[in-house]
Amino acid sequence: MERRGGAAAGDVCMCQTVFPAHANHRGELSAGQLLKWMDATACLAAEKHAGVSCVTLSMDDIQFEEAARVGQIITIKAKVNRVFKTSMEVGIKVTIQDILTNVEKIVSVAYATYVAKPVGAGKIELEPVKLLSTEDHLEHTLAIERRRIRLGYEQVFQNLMQESNKEDTFEEEDAVSTDVTHVQSIELVQPPHANHHGNTFGGQIMAWMETVASISASRLCRSYPILKSVNMFKFWGPSVVGDRLVFNAIVNNAFQNSVEVGVRVEAYNCEEWIKDQARHINSAFLIFNTVNDKGELLTFPRIKPTTKDGMRRYHGAVARKRIRLARKCMLSAKEDKPSDPWERSNQAYVSYSNVAALTHLAAKPGWEITSTLDDIKIWTHEEGDVLSLKVEMQVKIPSHLAFSLLSDFRFRQQWDKHFITCEVLQALNEDEKIYYVKSPPMTGHKPRDFVILVSLRQPCQPSEPYIVAVKSVTLTSMPPSPEHCRSEILCAGFQIYSDSNSSCTVCYFNQVTSGVMPYLAANLTGSSKSIEDTALECIKFLELKGSKY
Repeated sequence: MERRGGAAAGDVCMCQTVFPAHANHRGELSAGQLLKWMDATACLAAEKHAGVSCVTLSMDDIQFEEAARVGQIITIKAKVNRVFKTSMEVGIKVTIQDILTNVEKIVSVAYATYVAKPVGAGKIELEPVKLLSTEDHLEHTLAIERRRIRLGYEQVFQNLMQESNKEDTFEEEDAVSTDVTHVQSIELVQPPHANHHGNTFGGQIMAWMETVASISASRLCRSYPILKSVNMFKFWGPSVVGDRLVFNAIVNNAFQNSVEVGVRVEAYNCEEWIKDQARHINSAFLIFNTVNDKGELLTFPRIKPTTKDGMRRYHGAVARKRIRLARKCMLSAKEDKPSDPWERSNQAYVSYSNVAALTHLAAKPGWEITSTLDDIKIWTHEEGDVLSLKVEMQVKIPSHLAFSLLSDFRFRQQWDKHFITCEVLQALNEDEKIYYVKSPPMTGHKPRDFVILVSLRQPCQPSEPYIVAVKSVTLTSMPPSPEHCRSEILCAGFQIYSDSNSSCTVCYFNQVTSGVMPYLAANLTGSSKSIEDTALECIKFLELKGSKY
C-alpha cells in the first residue's frame, strides 16, 4: 500500500460574494448552493493533503445558525484534522461578512470525511497530519472522538427506535397524510456536475437533495421552508457522468415548528435504466422550519403515516430528533450549567463532551505555577471567574500501568482521602463507566456525593497521552438523597504521558467547583498541604502497585 500526502500544510479558503443567482425568494443564499461550496472547499483541502483526487464519504450533522443575504461575503475555511489510514476528517467553518458594517458571523461549523481515490490504483495509506498549532492538536485529538460517534450512531439509533416503536400512537385529528408531500425528481449527470474522473460531486448531489426536500416540506406548510439542519449525508456508492439520478423525498414527521424530510437517491446507467435496477447511492434527512413576514416561526400541521414504511419513518424521525437535540445540547454546553442527563440518546455526545472538555482545559494557555515540591508541581489557571487546577507528578512506572491503575476509580480511596466509597453504577463498555462516590463532610456540612462519568482513551500515537476524563452526570436511578449534599464535577481527570519505558508524567486537572474550592483556598494560602499530600499518596500508590507487575 502506497503512502501519500503530508507535504502541504495549511487551510484551504474559498471566498464568494452572494449574488441574486445564488439566492432564494427571500434574498438569502440558498442552502443547496452553500452545501456545494462547502463540499468543494473541503474536498480541495483533502486533496491538498493527499496529493491525489478525493471523494466525499460522509458529512456530519450540519446546523445553519445564520443566513447569508445578497451582497454579503461568504468565507469557507477547511483543513484536514486527522487521517485514519485511507480516510480523513476535514473541518469546515463558514462565516459571513457584511461589507457595509464589517460585522462577521458564524454560519456553520461542520465535519466531513473524505477518501483518497487515485486513478488506476488501489487504496493508498495517507501520511499523518502535521500539527503546527495548539488548535491543530486539539482538533486532531477530538477527531477520534467524533469518529467514535459516527461509528456508534447506528446502534444508538436502533436502540431509540425500539423505544419509539413502543409508543406507536399519534394525533390523527386534523392530521395530514404524508402521501401529499411525496416528491420525485430526476437529474442527468453531465460533465459540469462531475470531477475530472467523471464522478459526481458530492456537493452537487447535496444541492439537488435540498431542492426536492424543500419542495416536499412546502407541500405540508404551504409556505417557503428554510433549511436549518441536515442529519448526516452518507454516500453509499458513486455515480458518474451519464447516470440518471432519481430523487424521492417525503415528510417523515412534523414537530410543532420544524419538519423532517427524508430523501433517497438512486442511480441508473443506461442498462440499469431499462431493467429498472437502481443503485442506492445516498440518503439524508433534512430539517426545515418556516417563518412569517415578521420572522416568527410558524407551526406545521400534524402528519399521519398511512403505511408500515411510513410508520417506520415517523418513528425514525423521533429518534433522530432526540439524538440531534442531545448533540446540540452537548456541543453548546455552558460551563456553569448543571450536569448532563445520561440517556440513550445522548451517551455518545456526553462522552465526547467529557473528553473534549478535559482536552481543551489541558491545552489552555496561561497556566501559572504556584508550588514546586520534588516530583510535584501545582499550577493554576484563571479565566474570568473560573479557576482551574493542574497537578503534575513524575512517576517511576510505565505510562500504561499508571493508566490502568488510575482508570479504575475503585482504587481511588486507597490514595485519595476525599473518596470514602466508590462503586460502579453502570459499566457501559471498557471505556465508559459511571461511578457513585461518597466524600467526607466538611465542618458543619453534610457528607458530599457525586455521580460521575469516567471516559477512558488510549493514545493512537506514541506522542499522545492516555486520558481519564471525569464529569458529573444525572441518573434517574440515583436521585439526590437527604443524607448527602449532591456535588458536581464540571471537568476533571488525568492525562498521562510516557517519558521512558519505566517512567511517566501524570497530570491531574480540575475545573474548580464550590465543593473543591475550600481545599484549594486553604492550599493557596499556605494553611494546608492537602493537594501536595494527596499527590504524594498518588505517586506512592502508583509506584507500589506498579512494582508488582
